[in-house]
Amino acid sequence: MKNASPQRASARPAGSRTAAASQASKRSRAARLRKIRRRRIRNTILLVLLLLILIAAGCFVIFLLRGGSFTTPVQAYSSSREFQSSPAFGDGDTAQPFAQDLCVVEGDVPLDSVSLEEGQKGLLLDLNQHKVLYANGAFDRVYPASITKIMTAILAIRYGHLDEMVTVSQESVTMEEGSQMCGFMAGDQLTMDQLIHCLLVYSGNDAAAAIAEHVAGSTEAFVEMMNSHAAELGCTGTHFTNPHGLQDENHYTTPYDIYLMLKEALTYPSFTEITQMPSYTVEFQRADGSAMSITLEATDQYLTGESTPPKDVTVLAGKTGNTSSAGNCLALLSQNGYGQPFVSVITGASSKELLYQQMNALLSNINQGA
Repeated sequence: MKNASPQRASARPAGSRTAAASQASKRSRAARLRKIRRRRIRNTILLVLLLLILIAAGCFVIFLLRGGSFTTPVQAYSSSREFQSSPAFGDGDTAQPFAQDLCVVEGDVPLDSVSLEEGQKGLLLDLNQHKVLYANGAFDRVYPASITKIMTAILAIRYGHLDEMVTVSQESVTMEEGSQMCGFMAGDQLTMDQLIHCLLVYSGNDAAAAIAEHVAGSTEAFVEMMNSHAAELGCTGTHFTNPHGLQDENHYTTPYDIYLMLKEALTYPSFTEITQMPSYTVEFQRADGSAMSITLEATDQYLTGESTPPKDVTVLAGKTGNTSSAGNCLALLSQNGYGQPFVSVITGASSKELLYQQMNALLSNINQGA
């Protein structure tokens, strides 16, 4: 009986040791679990960081492949930037529809076959492909001379009534000496349609002045209409002071703006029809009631046969211009042997002979690679 008590006493420490061992085991397992969780969290963070690095690297590669740069370069002219708020050229007022319908000139584009004199400017544009085949000073300021009458004709067709009678005023026939005149006198009566023919076929300055007064009420009001419509077309380098193109240092445009105006004019079938005519006979009534008939020859030598375009090139429409300051100028719509349309512009030629030689050099390129 005396030996039983020590045995029970020794059993209690053994049980305590077992409990302590169990608790130690639990603590060890918990520590391992925490370590595993921490490792998993660390691995997840590393994986996320790796993915972010890979995404950033991919974006950087795409940026470089698309010609990216961390600096902002000096940008050449682009209509898609200039006309982001230009209206009336698509369902929305965005640049994309407007630019899609234009030949966008970014700078000079040479052609081996074309050589212009110093100070001359020129363009050759493929309207179907929206390609620039030649450009020399497309955005440089030039005097347009009678190419101005493209805008005058646009407004006459848009806002004038072709069968409406117009009475020529004294102001309309009072021009500087040597001005291109149809021969009208104050009090003569013609229709708007007849005046537009005289404007475009013979480039009559008296016809331009009579149109301006009749459409807008005064020359000044008509000039405001010209500048407003030029702005609507995106002609950022143009400013008009008169409806005919007689010399004024504040009356100027650019070859690219001439293209924009001609492109607009070609949307009116009557413009194209009239500018294809080699001559026009206008019959009208003088102020005294007598009948008068005047035959006017076209100023475009391609139409009169004085100049011949290259083989398989057909001149469809256009406008000439000539003053001592502007030189000899010509803007044309032509088509190649495949019926594809092109616009060509040359300004500042020292003579008509040189002008048509240079234009032929331009037009000789429109059948190449067609």
